[in-house]
Amino acid sequence: MSQTVVIKGNRYGISVFLDPQEEFDVLLKETGRKFKESAKFFKNARMALSLEGKRLSAEQQRQMVDIISENGNLEILCLLGRDEEEERRYRAAIELQLEKEKANVGRFYKGTLRSGQVLESEGSVVILGDVNPGAKVIAIGNVIVLGALKGTACAGITGNEKSFVAALEMEPTQLRIGNVLGRGEDTKAKRKGPAKPKIAFCKADGIYVEELCRDILHDIPLG
Repeated sequence: MSQTVVIKGNRYGISVFLDPQEEFDVLLKETGRKFKESAKFFKNARMALSLEGKRLSAEQQRQMVDIISENGNLEILCLLGRDEEEERRYRAAIELQLEKEKANVGRFYKGTLRSGQVLESEGSVVILGDVNPGAKVIAIGNVIVLGALKGTACAGITGNEKSFVAALEMEPTQLRIGNVLGRGEDTKAKRKGPAKPKIAFCKADGIYVEELCRDILHDIPLG
């Protein structure tokens, strides 16, 4: 008899195969049980998650991430996509996170920052969620948003113009890097296709926003 939920490792973290013929509530319960049984093996690990097999809605995906995090003694950094373009976005985000971890500084914040909220960090900060319009992130180091950045982000606030701001969806109200102010890209322009991860950094004449890839991490003066 085939298993309804199968957990296996992949290059970026873990994959969970869900039987496409089974009801979601059954799969959710079984996933929680399996991760609870395996919690001692994860030991507070941080990794990416891939959900395979059954097609899930965005809400169902969120429920899966929550139950895995709660029962598995691990932290899900991001959810790998099914199609090539979406998976490329998340691979880039993971690789950026690995670059940040080499510095061994900063903090994580899990959740959405809503209008009126301000998040401050004495180092770099990684936000596992969205930054909504009216919300603000202030960091002495870098700002990395594994979600949509639609509020204000201030990196390198002590004057470090080698800091950067990166997001899976870069539509900020305002950006500040060091003492340089900018508004990022035109947030009113209609986007064609899926959003692409982008990074904002300083040059001599202002703040530039480019599509995020490993090459850009080596080409620009990040600090």
